[in-house]
This record gives sequence, structure tokens and C-alpha cells, in this order.
Amino acid sequence: MVSGTPWLTILWLAPIAGIGIVMLVPSTQQKLANWAGLVVSLALLVVAASLAIRFEAGGAQYQFVESHSWITSFGARYTVGIDGIALVLVVLTAVLVPILIVAGWHDNGDRTLATQTCIALTLAVEGMVMLSFVALDVLLFYVVFEATLIPLYFLVGRYGGVGRSSAAVKFLLYNLFGGLIMLAAVVGLYVVAAGAGNGTLDFRSLMTVTRDADPAIQQLLFGGFMLAFAIKAPLWPFHTWLPGVATSAKPATAVLMMAIVDKVGTFGMLRYCLQLFPDASAYFRPLIITLAVIGIVYGAVLAIGQTDVMRLIAYTSISHFGFIILGIFVMTSQGQSGSTLYMVNHGISTAALFLVAGFLVSRRGTRLISDYGGVQKVAPVLAGSFLVAGLSALALPGLAPFISEFLVLIGTFTRYPVAAVIATSALVLSAIYILWMYQRMMGGPVTEGNDRLRDLIPRELAVIAPLIALLLVLGVYPKPALDVINPAVNHVMTNVDQTDPEQKFTAK
Repeated sequence: MVSGTPWLTILWLAPIAGIGIVMLVPSTQQKLANWAGLVVSLALLVVAASLAIRFEAGGAQYQFVESHSWITSFGARYTVGIDGIALVLVVLTAVLVPILIVAGWHDNGDRTLATQTCIALTLAVEGMVMLSFVALDVLLFYVVFEATLIPLYFLVGRYGGVGRSSAAVKFLLYNLFGGLIMLAAVVGLYVVAAGAGNGTLDFRSLMTVTRDADPAIQQLLFGGFMLAFAIKAPLWPFHTWLPGVATSAKPATAVLMMAIVDKVGTFGMLRYCLQLFPDASAYFRPLIITLAVIGIVYGAVLAIGQTDVMRLIAYTSISHFGFIILGIFVMTSQGQSGSTLYMVNHGISTAALFLVAGFLVSRRGTRLISDYGGVQKVAPVLAGSFLVAGLSALALPGLAPFISEFLVLIGTFTRYPVAAVIATSALVLSAIYILWMYQRMMGGPVTEGNDRLRDLIPRELAVIAPLIALLLVLGVYPKPALDVINPAVNHVMTNVDQTDPEQKFTAK
């Protein structure tokens, strides 16, 4: 679908324009700065909802396409378009950002300038992430992929808590290194295209060019893209920057990172690694599946041993990203549909769990699990919200992550049964770390210092209620999301010349 209205340009330019609106708020009006940021993010949610309504699930693979001249000397264009996979991630981003703004409403106390800057940086991240999801030019994608690091660095390094400087630097160095390797791969990709007489960086054209490239060149280019995405996602063993960010950043920033920005990495694997380099993806598939399975088990095991509630949640995300990457690289339609849906469900689940934990930590002033106990007796709504969010993290049937995890495991089992069996062990491990954490923090007698904890206030309920509602709705009725995802996944499977394995089950 080609639309006369530049919806996708509006999608990422609206939050960028919103930065100016927020920064123009008088320095004495902190609440006005909060409201300005919220209004901008809600306006973007309306745009995303409009795109979702207008999107034709059975139509062209890329819709609302815009293409304009950018850097003509080497064929780079401002080309944007959206498929079903990008659409659900765009909607996820548009839903979560206003929730995060409300969640961090009073994080800066009376510091109006800090509030303005934090909201402006958050809107900058939102705009760049939106553009990364809809970019169809590889250079355009790379530019915003790297540019996102700048506002994130300041959100963590300047406005975080204890250890924020070292966490921000580690995050930046890891991702800059991956980005530099990816830049070399982008240059190599253009050289290959130019050598084939097609000097372009349009993703759709490059898919036909790279298929004829030398296998060794394909593998090198694939490695450049994959390394950057593996660090961003993160995939074990490139994950070590994440726990530090999760414990040092403000809860809203940590959720922005884990629930939204990290999805750019897994999205990049599905779009660029698989479709530009299908042969190289198949060649490296056993290695990446092995790393993903290790990450699933590793994240779950380390979560069990954590004493810091925020660090525990960070390790659960490492395990969940292992599931997402596993589903992508088993190259079955169930696995890739499950992975895409998992990106959405993980974003909602992690946001709910991390934000409820953040509300609790802000009241008590400590992240240590051992300092809590009996919270359900003094703050039952908070404890109940924490339980629902925790149960979603362990993929309890009836909550959104169950369907996506189930699809990933089915898709994996049809091609790699051993990997599926090992990955299934994480279900038991997740039950251990979630239920044990809940028992220690929320159950038992009220420990000293917890007797005066207040329950969730209306603003916090406004943050948590829509997340829990989404977990319930997508848990029992994921069809609207899958109706959009499945056709896009079928296009991916066709582009990488893969078909689902024949089922060997017989009915009797």
C-alpha cells in the first residue's frame, strides 16, 4: 500500500518534534513538562493505531512505502515501509512509551530541567527506534541503530543511580564495537552490490544481489551484522552489559532498554541477517541455536541465585531473549511467528514486572530481596500485581508469553528436538526463581521496615493496569497479532528458501 500521507515519516518525526515542545516548557513548570511529553507520546500512539487499522494483513509485504533521494553518490535513499513484523513492534513501542513517562513522573523530584531532559531523551529514543523498524535502506537503518546509543547513554549515565557511570560506559563500548563491525559489513555490502552492477543500499534490492555473492563473503558480512545484533539483543555471551544497566538505570529507562530498544537487535536478525544472507544464516544456524539454548538455561540459573531483585529480572530477560533468538534461527514458521509474538509479549511482561518492582524499591529504598517480607499483608494490590507480572514471566498458561513460548518450542522441536528439550528445562527453572522470589518478598510475616509500605497509588495503577490487561487479553486471544505476523513470517520463509519440516505424526 502506497499512501499519500507520509504516515511512517510522521511516526518517527512526531517524537523528535516533541523534544522541542518539551524543552520550551518554562523551567518552573515540571508538571507541564511531564504532560507535554505524555501528550506527544499519546499522539504517536494514535498514529500507530491508525497504521494498524489501515494495514492490510494479506496485502503487499511492505506497505505505506515512501522513498526519496538522500545520498545519490552511492545509492542511499530515504526509503521506509512497514510489514507485519515491524508493525507489531511499532505498536508495542507506541503503547509502552506513554506508560513509561507516567511511571517516571516523579523520578527527578523538583528538578524541572532534569525532567525536561529525561523526557526529551526518551522521545528521542522512541523516534529513532520507530525509524529503525520501518527503514528499508540499510544505511538509514545503520545510522539510527547507532544514533540511539547517544540518548540511552545519557539516560543511564546521567540520570541513573549507583554505578550509573560504569554501566553507561560499558553499554556504550559494547554497542559501539558491534556497530563498528556492522559498519564494515554495510560498506562490504555496498561493494558487493556495486560489483554486481546494482549500486544500491535498498534492502529489497540487496536480497537478490547477496544470493549470488561468494559464500565466504556472505559469511563475513553476516558475521558483521550478527555481532552487532547479538550485542544489542543481547545473546549469550555478549550479555554482560545488561545486568549493570538494569540495576543502575531508573526503572523506566531499564524498561525502555530491555522492552523496546533491545528488540531492534532481534528484529535485525529476522530482517537483515536471515533475508540478506540466507545461506550464511543456514551455515551458522547450529552455532547460534547452541548459544541461544545456553543463554536460555544460563539466564534462568543465574536468576535463581540473585539477591538483587532488579538484577534477577535482568537475567530473566537474558533467558527470554534466548527463546526469541532460538525461534528465529530454527527457521520454521511456528518458531518465527512465536519469536515475533514473544518480542511483543516480553516487552509487556518485563515492563510490568520491572515497574512494579521499581515502585516497591522506591518505597523501601533497597533492591535486596532479603530486606522484604510480608508485603502482601500491607500492600495487597502491589503484591498481586507483582504476582501476575511474575507469572507472566514464567509463561503461565492464560498469560501472553505462554503462547509465544509454546510456538517457539513447537517450531524448534520439529527441526531440533534436543534443543527444544533442553530449552524446556528453563520452564522449571523460571518457576523456581519467580515463585521463590515472590515467597521471600511478598509472603511470610511482615519484616521490620515493611510495615508502613503504602499500596499502589492511582498513578501507579494507571501504569500497571493496562499492562496486566494486555497480558490477559493476548494470553487468551492472540489472533489479532498473529493474523498480522503470520503473513510477514511466510514472506521471510520464502525469501530464505525455507519450508517447515514434514510432520511425522499419524492419526489413528
